[in-house]
Amino acid sequence: MSNEQGGTQPADTAEPSGASPQISDLNLRTKEGRKSFWTNIVSVWLGTTMEYVDFALYGLASGLVFGELFFPKQTPVIALLSSFAAYAVGFIARPIGAFVLGRVGDKHGRKFVMVFTVLLMGISTTALGLLPTYAQIGIWAPILLLVCRILQGFGAGAELSGGAVMLAEYAPVKHRGLVSSLIGVGSSTGTLLASVVWLLVLLLPHDKLIAWGWRIPFILSVLIALFAVYLRQAMQETPAFRSYQEKRKQEDAILAKSGKKPEERKGGWKAFFVMLGLRIGENGPSYIAQSFLVGYVVTLGVSKSVPTTAVMIASILGFAVIPFSGWLSDKFGRRITYRIFCALLAIYAFPAFWALQTKNTLVVSIVIIVGMCLGSLGIFGVQAAYGVELFGIQHRYSMMAVAKELGSILSGGTAPMIASALLAATKSWVPLAVYFCVMALIGFFTTFVAPETRGRDLTLIDDAI
Repeated sequence: MSNEQGGTQPADTAEPSGASPQISDLNLRTKEGRKSFWTNIVSVWLGTTMEYVDFALYGLASGLVFGELFFPKQTPVIALLSSFAAYAVGFIARPIGAFVLGRVGDKHGRKFVMVFTVLLMGISTTALGLLPTYAQIGIWAPILLLVCRILQGFGAGAELSGGAVMLAEYAPVKHRGLVSSLIGVGSSTGTLLASVVWLLVLLLPHDKLIAWGWRIPFILSVLIALFAVYLRQAMQETPAFRSYQEKRKQEDAILAKSGKKPEERKGGWKAFFVMLGLRIGENGPSYIAQSFLVGYVVTLGVSKSVPTTAVMIASILGFAVIPFSGWLSDKFGRRITYRIFCALLAIYAFPAFWALQTKNTLVVSIVIIVGMCLGSLGIFGVQAAYGVELFGIQHRYSMMAVAKELGSILSGGTAPMIASALLAATKSWVPLAVYFCVMALIGFFTTFVAPETRGRDLTLIDDAI
């Protein structure tokens, strides 16, 4: 746990024996506090489900049908590249949303932002299912596709970090890694739902799939969005943020009496760059495993149902893998757990891409499942609490969100597009494996400059580094 100057404890300790309980633990001792805790867990889970339904649906659609629907005059590989280029645009909008909405969340509270983001994502995802295709309105079809992706990205930029902040600031200190990791369960739920619906849609004849079947998953997502908005209206601000607001009001009142203006506390840049490196090590490999490989193995001649089924199986396994990795970070520390996952991803890269060349159904499935369990699920389960604990409360939401989303642009959002471009230019899997490995190693080496944050007091203003 950090001291008052923002320092951290040694890596092998959590909360010191006999230490005063933190505000989240005190809150859970009341009936109202426990009720709010569980309401927030469910509402955050549904919101993250909505975000990952959005992006999993689009990722799967990009690899399976969007090339034909919105970029029909291109070769298969170039159409795949164009689809993932539109996919990347959503990620470019994410840091803008993270900055704008994150500052609102730091100043006025987490709840308002969390309601707004899930509503915006729900509207934009449903709109995707109502878009006319290139055959109907020509060039305006891919333009409208980009608009929907920008709106999705703007909302999603503040959604994931906001959910992680809410869970961590509500969680009991000793189980913060486990509780915070549950935001990843929402990602698995969203990916699972998207995969199941797509598997059912792929049972349609190809002409019906292209004519109207592809729209079904996007339109159905509105049900999740409406339920998530309903639940989020009942959320309360976290104990840590309420405490911060009260202290800030008292300090502002004292300064106002003396005729002075409150000064905004600066900082956060060291933690920002650490979070950026950690994010690159996770997000790039994650989106190659769950998005690019879907389209890639189809270009190799593998049936479309094989990668889709693999993504679904990995999503089911995520319900165990994610909380387990969060528990590991509670037991052994955030830093060493994160480091091991990044190392495993780097080791995985070359054998995985080599194995895909067999085009064997079982081998392809195992490669995708293992890649997702390591990158999309396991490492993500550790990252939730780690990212929150790196930052002081005054700028936690905005700084963490921007770092994460900028990391997404530099890795996850552009990874499928860059991988597609490497494939188109070289016709070889080797550059793909190198690219995958390099991103994982960035995360690995970042852990050597990152502090251990397990058990840190989240009401502190100073950063952990």
